[in-house]
Amino acid sequence: MAKVVAAVPDLLFGSKLEAALTAGGFDCELIASTDAARAAAANVDLLVVDLTDADFGGIALVAQMRAAGELGSLRTIGFYSHVEPEVKAAATEAGFDLVVPRSRINREGAELAAKLLAGA
Repeated sequence: MAKVVAAVPDLLFGSKLEAALTAGGFDCELIASTDAARAAAANVDLLVVDLTDADFGGIALVAQMRAAGELGSLRTIGFYSHVEPEVKAAATEAGFDLVVPRSRINREGAELAAKLLAGA
């Protein structure tokens, strides 16, 4: 079973995402801070990061981890508000493997995770 950390400060949405990933066959842990996500990332297969809250620092988290060589084979998914395409561009530049709108992670979270981890 693949291990996933979902770094989502919004407890309501995070719980929904955690439930969807768990139902999809993943061992998922919900984390509400970037520091905790960074610490947990060493022991997981996938890091899902909320990019809808600029103060949360999800883009900086992955950019710093990539620059420090901390991600290794860890795959990353970021999700953003569809009305902020500049966030998608910044996340792509920071090195996220996949960046999708929040509505898509809500509908297809487990499927997206499975495809990314399978190399598709």
